[in-house]
Amino acid sequence: MATEATTAFKVMNQEFVKLDRFDGTNFNRWKDKMLFLLTVLNVAYVLDPNLQPLDDPAPDATPEEIAKVTELKKKREENKFTCRGHILNTLSDRLHDLYMSMQSPMEIWKALEEKYNTERQGTNKFLMMKYFEFKMLDSVHIMDQVHELQILVSKLRDLKVIIPKSLQVGAIISKLPSSWNDYRKKLLHMAEDFTVEKILRHLRIEEETRKCDAVYLP
Repeated sequence: MATEATTAFKVMNQEFVKLDRFDGTNFNRWKDKMLFLLTVLNVAYVLDPNLQPLDDPAPDATPEEIAKVTELKKKREENKFTCRGHILNTLSDRLHDLYMSMQSPMEIWKALEEKYNTERQGTNKFLMMKYFEFKMLDSVHIMDQVHELQILVSKLRDLKVIIPKSLQVGAIISKLPSSWNDYRKKLLHMAEDFTVEKILRHLRIEEETRKCDAVYLP
């Protein structure tokens, strides 16, 4: 049977392949993966701001009790060292150099959260504005523009901003260019309840039909 340490090592190796070095973007994705790894390694607890320091042995403590406290303190320091090392090693070179002077993993973690959670709020507003002001053009393929719109949805999702599917469908239809006005009206009058996948399929078929018509019509 695999030991806990062996299991943690295997999971760590598997996940580190997927964990890109944090360069200041996609903080929440990096943070979630980092916390998972630190939890597997049983060291995530040292990031708890409410973590209480270990008490010194009582004056009348037995040698066994003193040894136990000493071992617990040693273990905690080792866990802090491990936690700090993993955090720093998954930062870009620029961020590694910036935070390596901090000896406490909790201090590094708090500094990263304060900086990038604040920046995230500004990014949220920028991406939301970009999404709602997005306009499709007649001169660009519809599916390319829809794909660009869905990339914005994905980026917002990474920032924990979830746009409901029904709103995504409505946004896609409303943002169709002027040459698609008749088709937009057709979609709005259809009794079918569209999912994002269904509306994309309809648009793809319509765009292909228009391409074929353009080839064969004089």
